Amino acid sequence: MTSATAGGAAKVTPPPADSGKRKSVTGTRRLMAAGFLLPSLVLLGALVVYPIGYSVYRSFFDKSGDSFAGLDNFVEIFTDDTILTAVKNNAIWVVVAPAVSTALGLIFAVLTERIRWGTAFKLLVFMPMAISMLAAGIIFRLVYEQNPERGVANAVAVSVHDMFSEAAGFPKARPLPVHPLEAGGDGSFVTKQPVRAGEQVLLPLVGVPPAKMPGDAETAAPARTAPDKVTGTAWLDFTKGGGGRPNTIDPEELGLKGIKVEAVKDGKVVDSATAGANGTFTLSAEADGAALRFPASNFREPYNGVDWLGPSLVTPAIIGSYVWMWAGFAMVLIAAGLAGLPRELLEAARVDGANEWQVFRRVTVPLLAPVLAVVLVTLMINVLKIFDLVFIIAPGSSQDDANVLALQLYRSSFGTDAHPGIGSAIAVLLLLLVVPVMLFNIRRMRKESRR
Repeated sequence: MTSATAGGAAKVTPPPADSGKRKSVTGTRRLMAAGFLLPSLVLLGALVVYPIGYSVYRSFFDKSGDSFAGLDNFVEIFTDDTILTAVKNNAIWVVVAPAVSTALGLIFAVLTERIRWGTAFKLLVFMPMAISMLAAGIIFRLVYEQNPERGVANAVAVSVHDMFSEAAGFPKARPLPVHPLEAGGDGSFVTKQPVRAGEQVLLPLVGVPPAKMPGDAETAAPARTAPDKVTGTAWLDFTKGGGGRPNTIDPEELGLKGIKVEAVKDGKVVDSATAGANGTFTLSAEADGAALRFPASNFREPYNGVDWLGPSLVTPAIIGSYVWMWAGFAMVLIAAGLAGLPRELLEAARVDGANEWQVFRRVTVPLLAPVLAVVLVTLMINVLKIFDLVFIIAPGSSQDDANVLALQLYRSSFGTDAHPGIGSAIAVLLLLLVVPVMLFNIRRMRKESRR
């Protein structure tokens, strides 16, 4: 520093003694900060920056990695049917899964706010978040099992169906060639000869496992004849351990309880009856001279539930498992935002005459918009990378129908027929899809911090 003196000469003023120390302290602090950040930067570069750069580089080469392929790998993504299915399914995931999870989280958070056991309910809903994707996939693979005796979803579906539609009692039953019955052509069985009133009619069947017989079925017995009635017995012509005689009611054979018998003349049903616990049935005199028929409804296959993991429903089924896991995450965040709302605004709306639905739609939801945006964007980023649930839940027969980009990335990059170039191109595509959503989220968070 310089200053003027009385004689006009410039006088040099030395800098403050502590300025060098300040620079030294500042430099030391920067070095310390750089030292602490250096390991993280090295890991970030090795685990994030380098893989991204190499994936971009590799996406422009062929399968072997020796020849430059240009944009051929990216063209393959949008022309291959399997990969296009993955792109379409990813679009369905991005639109449906975050929206449903956020909506359910909002509903749960609002409805549990005023009840005593709300905390316990929130805990139950949030508990699936503690389960890994692998475990959740195994759980829902069993839930969606086709066999109603193992799959919970189909057990419920079959129970509801059977409440409104009576199940067939003997789906595998059939007559033997020596029996007085023959196929009716539509799944039914009819007598080979017309029946007469006053005569006993024997209608034996086989093919029903004894364990599948009605629990209250009784030992078959001959029907009592009546001169103006057609009577008979329908029974399982099978004796455990063998020894029984065909077309004869043996002592240990059971009646086909509940089986329906129809009398048919000229193609019209003139009378019908249902066999009792011992297999006996009685028809009116109108059945005289008619052919007796076991209608096909006795033998139709039982309702076996919904093919949840079939080609048409596998993606919605897997989305359902994702919602089960992540609705609790959305609920907790939204509940935290709900707890911070100014209550005076809600009470003011109620005082002004708004009902609860109007308060929810016009006050609560607009005030929760920032929180809902956070949840929605977070879940959108999450589902763009969904892999575990699809890989575990979808069986091999329908995995192509449930395919998503992350799964296709795995399938294209590994295995005997792997194409690393296409796998890298899919990775770049996923990055390009995720980055805009992340940038939107960052901009929104900065705007919120400025308020």
